[in-house]
Amino acid sequence: MRPEVRTPLPGPKAKAMLERGERVLSPSYVRPYPFVPARGEGAFLEDVDGNVFLDFMAGIAVNTTGYAHPKVLEAVRAQAERFAHVCFSDFTHDPTLTLAERLSGKLGGRYRVFFGNSGTEGIEAAIKLVRHHTGRPYLLAFTGAFHGRSLGALSLTASQSKYRKGFAPLLPGVVHLPFPNPFRPPLGARPEEVGEAVLAHLEHLFRTVLPPEEVAALFLEPIQGEGGYVVPPPGFIPKLKALLERHGILLVADEVQTGAGRTGRFFALEHEGVEADIYVLAKGLASGYPLSAVLFREELGSWRPGAHGTTFGGQAVSAAAALATLDLLEGGLMENAARVGAFLLGELRALQARFPFLGDVRGRGLMIGLDFGSPKEERPDLRDKAVELAFHKGLLLLPAGPSALRIAPPLVLKEEEAAMGLEILEAVFRAL
Repeated sequence: MRPEVRTPLPGPKAKAMLERGERVLSPSYVRPYPFVPARGEGAFLEDVDGNVFLDFMAGIAVNTTGYAHPKVLEAVRAQAERFAHVCFSDFTHDPTLTLAERLSGKLGGRYRVFFGNSGTEGIEAAIKLVRHHTGRPYLLAFTGAFHGRSLGALSLTASQSKYRKGFAPLLPGVVHLPFPNPFRPPLGARPEEVGEAVLAHLEHLFRTVLPPEEVAALFLEPIQGEGGYVVPPPGFIPKLKALLERHGILLVADEVQTGAGRTGRFFALEHEGVEADIYVLAKGLASGYPLSAVLFREELGSWRPGAHGTTFGGQAVSAAAALATLDLLEGGLMENAARVGAFLLGELRALQARFPFLGDVRGRGLMIGLDFGSPKEERPDLRDKAVELAFHKGLLLLPAGPSALRIAPPLVLKEEEAAMGLEILEAVFRAL
């Protein structure tokens, strides 16, 4: 397949559906451009008017195995014929039990698993778990972080103030740190010193306003997602983990967007040589079916039966889709993400040299951010125009952070398909 825009966008069917939506849907929904999907195959989506698009956003990094993957469809159909739902919080069943064993096995079998429906729900469970286990009231998170939009998760989220506007008071006891962004360093630091500056700032907080013995956990995205696909400087996360351990503070890795193979390894934290106390997975774990998993060290499981639960978490059809997804990830998709991601990064950095408004190109695997502007100037106007132009040329993208564009295609993306996307991006950059 190839991208092919056959009608002016939005087409008549898409326009009619969008107008219907304006009459009945919540105004809180966001529509970055007028795309109305009808069907998908592999890394491509077709809209209701027959236009074909190459997907570089994967439903916000969700559709790990692309669209209509036969192995995922086979697993879903087979499980749906047996049963779709028997509440896993009350009754153990397969395939969800097998999924828990396989996820724990990725961490040496030393972790227990709690299943939910979404990343937000997983973060909420982690908040409750760390407070229950440690008896400590405070939580740490980073500016630029996105951890969800329910009130507890929103208290950690600090990527855009509009997400928080009108919902105060939020969860008390949350303290935010600046994230060590090498492209736009906080705290007046030089890029090569930004990691050390953030660690020094945290120790300053411990000395002045935040008793470290009262901090339960720090929540960390190994690569910030909504905040702009920002990769921390080398060595920062291991040093952070050592600092937390000195004070008995737990590390919660929010791998909702980075996990399930997107960076070329199952957990993005593997790139850092660090192990978290708790991992939260969701998004790409079940190839588009709603599922989250909180993996926590066995010794943290001190909460009693009934302390936390969910009706739909660990639903059997979603678990079957996740098992098929794991089979595909272990069967070559993680390696494909690493290989095709490296190809994309190299080609995008070559484009950066030709188009100076591309201030930064960063990422790991198939999680790549293009930042428009310079260290001193954010250019969201150029970023937003690029997203719009790409859509009209048959490429689906999404923004992230103040001025970044995120590239997060399905992990089935082939190198020749990546080249199609690069061709469109080059045309977009020339137009800019």
